[in-house]
Amino acid sequence: MIGFNSYINGLDYCVNHGRSTQYAKGNYFVKEGEESRYIAYIECGYFNYKVHNSSEGKDYLTGFAFEGEFVGDYPNCLSGKTSEVTIVAGTSCKVYQLAGEELCNLLDSDGMRDLKLAISDHLFSQVYTQYLDTYRMTTRERYKRLLLRCPEIVQSINLKDIASYLKVTPTTISNIRREITFGL
Repeated sequence: MIGFNSYINGLDYCVNHGRSTQYAKGNYFVKEGEESRYIAYIECGYFNYKVHNSSEGKDYLTGFAFEGEFVGDYPNCLSGKTSEVTIVAGTSCKVYQLAGEELCNLLDSDGMRDLKLAISDHLFSQVYTQYLDTYRMTTRERYKRLLLRCPEIVQSINLKDIASYLKVTPTTISNIRREITFGL
C-alpha cells in the first residue's frame, strides 16, 4: 500500500485548499488545444473526456470522471501545457479545484513524492486496463463493469456517450440494456 496515506493527504489537501467551484452540465473544464490549468476532486456530478478526430470530423468520448475521483488533463495541467482532451461536465458538478502549478509544487515537496508516484501508477493502470479490456472483454462485460463503477450511469449518461466510450453503436448499448433489464 505504498503511497496510500500520501494519496489521502493529497485528497485532503485538494478539498481543504482547493477552490469550491460549480460546473453546469455542458460547461468545459478544459478544451483540447487550450492551456490545461487545473485539476479537481469531484464532490458530486461527473465529467466526460473527449477527443476530436479531425479526419472524420467527429468527437469520441474516451473516459469519465465520477464523484470521488479526480478530473483534469494530468500531467499537462502540472506544467500548463496544451490540453490533449476536452473535458466537459456531464451533469451539474461541484468540485474542489486546484491550479496545476500548485499541485506540481505539492507533489515535488519531500513528503509527497509517494503521492506523485501513486497518481502516475493509478493513471497508467487505469488506461492500461481500459485498453486491454477492449480486447479481452465483450461489450456487454465492459458495460457491466461501467455499471459497477457508477451504478446511476443508466439515468445520467445518454446512450450515445456510453456507446462512444465502449466503441459501439447506440443500438448495441440499447440491446444490451434490454437484455440486462429483461433477461433476454
